[in-house]
Amino acid sequence: MKEIYIFGHKNPDTDSILSSLVLEAIEKTMGVKNAKAYRLGEINKETKYVLDYFGIKAPEFLEEVDEGREVMLVDHNEFAQSADGIENAKILRVVDHHKIANFETNEPIFFLSMPVGSTATILREMCKVSGIRMDKITAGLMLSAIISDTLLLKSPTTTDKDREAAEELSKLAEIDINEYGLNMLKAGADLSEYSPMQLINLDSKPYSTNGVKYQVAQVNTVSIEDVLKDKEAIENAINEYINEKNLDLFVFMITDIIENNSQIIVLGKQEIAERAFDIKLENNMAFVNGLVSRKKQVVPAIDKAIG
Repeated sequence: MKEIYIFGHKNPDTDSILSSLVLEAIEKTMGVKNAKAYRLGEINKETKYVLDYFGIKAPEFLEEVDEGREVMLVDHNEFAQSADGIENAKILRVVDHHKIANFETNEPIFFLSMPVGSTATILREMCKVSGIRMDKITAGLMLSAIISDTLLLKSPTTTDKDREAAEELSKLAEIDINEYGLNMLKAGADLSEYSPMQLINLDSKPYSTNGVKYQVAQVNTVSIEDVLKDKEAIENAINEYINEKNLDLFVFMITDIIENNSQIIVLGKQEIAERAFDIKLENNMAFVNGLVSRKKQVVPAIDKAIG
């Protein structure tokens, strides 16, 4: 019996990796024994912190999907963000909390989308509806994914569902949300070992709106100034990426996880970003107070500015 691949988006963040593992556990509980979680990129330091904390092995790397392979997608639905060969795969399930775009299948599928802060929040709802009891580790993985995607429940993407889920899961996992969550986010904020090219690919997603191709990358830090020490090298990496991918625009968010603000570096069609955020860039850069969410604050604003 062939494996059913479960995976999140390329350049995976913590929610993408952990939700893949959680959905694998859910599927196996429901009798789908050949379901297996994979990853489409390297594990970042925040995710590694979580996996090490719970003693979980990282999913295997998946380079491409073979034709006709049965797959389940978490934390994304856009083919541009998915595995190579996804167009020829047989998609069985999608569990996601992003906008639905450029998505089409030949057959009806199970598609569960909710406007919440984390895919893990949706998976928690699936468990409740299906009567699946969560063990401590599964609850801890879900909680970690929610903490990551909502910046410890402080992001504007955070909903009452996320808060309710986090409270319940913290009790099941026997974890103090604030202490554990801050340690987890700080682990992910250590960017010292990454090259500029690695930095802009840690958590980076492509988009296309009305013929405009753009990329939005984001890193979390406790010191924006430390990241900006390598500004020139970061801009060189961004320009290289723009040329390689034939992009119109690249927005790089440097987000302060303590103060919940972002410095953005913008290259390409900068006028789009200036309209989107009502800013004037200086030296390709601007500080935007309260900007922390790519999904809720950045992509919708850019799409509107593109028109």
